[in-house]
Amino acid sequence: MVLWVFGYGSLVWNPGFNFDEKVIGFIKDYKRVFDLACIDHRGTPEHPARTCTLEYKEGAVCWGVAYCVKGGFEKEREAMQYLERRECEYDKKASVDIYKEGDDLQPAVTGVTLFISTQDKLANRYYLGPAPLKEMARTIATANGPCGNNRDYLFSLEKAMLNIGHKDDYVIKLANEVRRVLGKKKALGTRLAMTKPKLPLIQLVPLQEAAVMDSR
Repeated sequence: MVLWVFGYGSLVWNPGFNFDEKVIGFIKDYKRVFDLACIDHRGTPEHPARTCTLEYKEGAVCWGVAYCVKGGFEKEREAMQYLERRECEYDKKASVDIYKEGDDLQPAVTGVTLFISTQDKLANRYYLGPAPLKEMARTIATANGPCGNNRDYLFSLEKAMLNIGHKDDYVIKLANEVRRVLGKKKALGTRLAMTKPKLPLIQLVPLQEAAVMDSR
């Protein structure tokens, strides 16, 4: 028996555990969304980051990377313990099939573990739910946590999907909106710096030497 895990967020470019094989492929009927809070890696409890989860959508496909861990129970257990700590915001696991490019009928791998979240704010306190694109972009542009900032997470995912040959249009659209927000913040900072009031120049006048009086 071996362990297979499907990565669709940061696991795509940073699995963080030892694996023996990987397969680039897609799962069916799921789409990538940024509806999950992260308060310990890319954000804080006061200012949560927005990270990936999956939403069911019939007919959709989500590309990513499936990792295989072989070598016995102990090695699989260590990998799963690591993943459960790292993916603690995800309160559910699902079993899915992985398909490879050019064959969407015959699965390349079956029984692959998938970390997902319940789409219910009461059932999962990390679930933020959907928001307008501009609102999400403002959050992602400004959120920071112990492991880095939220925008780098998004930009790294954008790059990782391009690197595996399957760009995600939604990720690109959101990343471009974040860049627009960052550009506006930079421009505002530049304008503020240029409009800072300048202190008036003070002309220093040398004091005249005092006349010495003869007291004799």
